[in-house]
Amino acid sequence: MNNNVLLIGFMGVGKGTLARELVKHSDFFAIDTDDLIESIENKKIKRIFEEQGEPYFRALEKKCALWCEQNVKNTIISTGGGFYRQENIKNIGKVVYLQSSFDSIIEALKKAPDSKKKFKKRPLLQDLDEAKKIYDMRVKEYEKVSDIIVNVEDWNTKRIVSEILSKLK
Repeated sequence: MNNNVLLIGFMGVGKGTLARELVKHSDFFAIDTDDLIESIENKKIKRIFEEQGEPYFRALEKKCALWCEQNVKNTIISTGGGFYRQENIKNIGKVVYLQSSFDSIIEALKKAPDSKKKFKKRPLLQDLDEAKKIYDMRVKEYEKVSDIIVNVEDWNTKRIVSEILSKLK
């Protein structure tokens, strides 16, 4: 086992933020699969979607998942919203689903200081009706693939980090 922890959940739920916070309270490192993909392609996710399309992006996620399985140890891995579909996800590490309602995620994004930027960088959030359909489809899939479920709605970061670390023991 790679002793990794994968944070999964819908886009905007706070996977990256929580990964950075978890590092401060544990012996883990942290990486973000979307950041890795942006580095490989030397372009933002939004541009990858626009120029090459979603299937191309999903192929890059698969490449990233295989690399993580082979090379990453003792790391918190924050993932893109669709990364949970990777066939080898359980081989990469323990899967923690950050659970929240769609409305709560959208409200939190709207309240963020850099709200416009947060929406702009997420291609699938450009149409909220379509995004809600994606959310509804993914919720059961997130639950099915996860080892641990942590409800993050209306919780502060410190409490969520404490909850995740206690469930990992």
